[in-house]
Amino acid sequence: MRVRGRVVLAVAAIGVLVASSACAAPRTGDGRATGVPAATGRPVDGGVIEYGHEQEPPCAHAGWVQNAYLARQYLDNLVSLTDEGTVVPWLATGWDVSPDRLAYTFHLRRDVRFTDGTRLDAAAVKTNFDTYLDTKTQNSTVTAYLGPYFSAGRVLDDFTYRLELKSPYEPLLTVLSQGYFGIQSPTALARGPEANCTAPVGSGPFVLEKWERNRAITFVRNPNYNSAPANARHQGPPYVEKVIWKFLKDPVLRYGSLTSGSSDVIYNVPVVDWADASTRFQLRQYITGGRPNAVSLNVTRAPFDDVRVRRAFAWSADRRAAVRGAFLGVVPYNGNGSLSRSTPDYDPALDDAYRYDPARANRLLDDAGWTRRDDRGIRLKDGKPLEISLIYAAGAIVGPEGAAVLQDMAQQAREVGFDVRLVPATQSEHFGGKYAPADTYHGYVGYWTSPTPGLLHINWRQRLPNSPNPNNTAYYNDPELQRTIEQGNAATDPAQRQRYYSAAQRIISDQAAAIGLYTQTTSIAVAPRLRDVWIEKSQGEPVFSDARFVE
Repeated sequence: MRVRGRVVLAVAAIGVLVASSACAAPRTGDGRATGVPAATGRPVDGGVIEYGHEQEPPCAHAGWVQNAYLARQYLDNLVSLTDEGTVVPWLATGWDVSPDRLAYTFHLRRDVRFTDGTRLDAAAVKTNFDTYLDTKTQNSTVTAYLGPYFSAGRVLDDFTYRLELKSPYEPLLTVLSQGYFGIQSPTALARGPEANCTAPVGSGPFVLEKWERNRAITFVRNPNYNSAPANARHQGPPYVEKVIWKFLKDPVLRYGSLTSGSSDVIYNVPVVDWADASTRFQLRQYITGGRPNAVSLNVTRAPFDDVRVRRAFAWSADRRAAVRGAFLGVVPYNGNGSLSRSTPDYDPALDDAYRYDPARANRLLDDAGWTRRDDRGIRLKDGKPLEISLIYAAGAIVGPEGAAVLQDMAQQAREVGFDVRLVPATQSEHFGGKYAPADTYHGYVGYWTSPTPGLLHINWRQRLPNSPNPNNTAYYNDPELQRTIEQGNAATDPAQRQRYYSAAQRIISDQAAAIGLYTQTTSIAVAPRLRDVWIEKSQGEPVFSDARFVE
């Protein structure tokens, strides 16, 4: 999803500074700033924030994290997530949970209107959930989270909405804090998906005024904004008049726009510029919860239908060193392929489950019958070479540094006898499903941002004819794994929940169904004259509604 900058070998002159910057481990959405402090002048109202972003999604609201970033600017959610991981009120002033944990009753604010004048009420909330879960108008991410659990939504009175579940789902409130679950005007939703693609209507701090494709989105201040979340830095309308959300995919151009003053904030500071940026700008870095960038190994297709070969591939490369070299220490290694290190209940022991050990990889391949080699050094079995293809969405999911990690892995895997073919997919090929069928790849590189380990249910629920799950890209069907994750999702005791989630991670690791690489990481650099830009916790969305310039 994100390009992080040009790939440049470490330069000795900046190596010390880079190392110093990387010493402080990044944390998630804790509001902690590094780099230089904000200017200490008098805060002023007004002004225009020019923000240099990276990826441009096809629509303003959908299931990609890039959509969540936009949603934060013009939508409100029922609840919000604090930096400490606590769910706090937003459009819902409070909620009740039934003793059987199957019904969540939300009590709504009575003084909120969408920017088209429509009143926020329980019927509006019901319309949103029904629309997001309808197969004709669905939001894919909302469906992935709620589809297996959602039973019904009911309007109890004008300002009381009840969401009913088929089975207990403890991550629910945390899940609802994500931008995908933002509440839109039901009047606007009735226009249909095409109109809502470019001109969605919410009750948020800004109004999406104009979208100039391949250039920028202009958000203007909602002067009547009165529904900031409980963890906002202030209540009321934004201080600034506009946010111009510019799409600057090229990292050199993006960082240059900040240093030249044509942008006030940029997204994803290029790693080669991190040390320089730390001496000139406010920096914030967010290690995204959920699943790290990882390789899912297709267990239904030879040679990865043999767990010995999957494990051999995992042992074959020094992934930690590859990540450190490509990202210059700015982005951390995450060897656990099922959860990111910033996700609650992440098991850090699994980061080193497959340390670099080519001798062990060779023994496993010998045991699996891949004993002969051709004149290229590629192993053979029954006359067939040990060939695998790894698909990655170049520029959309995997940036240049990530591609460098894959190239390093491929080279090292070749030394033990794999012939690895790296296949860059375009953004349209990736999201269009070209490589969704099982017979189109052996390994698929991707991540999934999420504030909860309940994500495991999305990525590892079985992929069955009567219960399809396109997000299980390893095609790994294991009833025990699914049952363990569901027990974690249902457990009310945090310690018990952690045990289930940890057991699930260990199954995935033991089966080498996924190999972790590096965290999905968001960073922003902010000019000193702009203060109080922050990153929220659920998805790492930049928040501009509290920001103001100083003079």
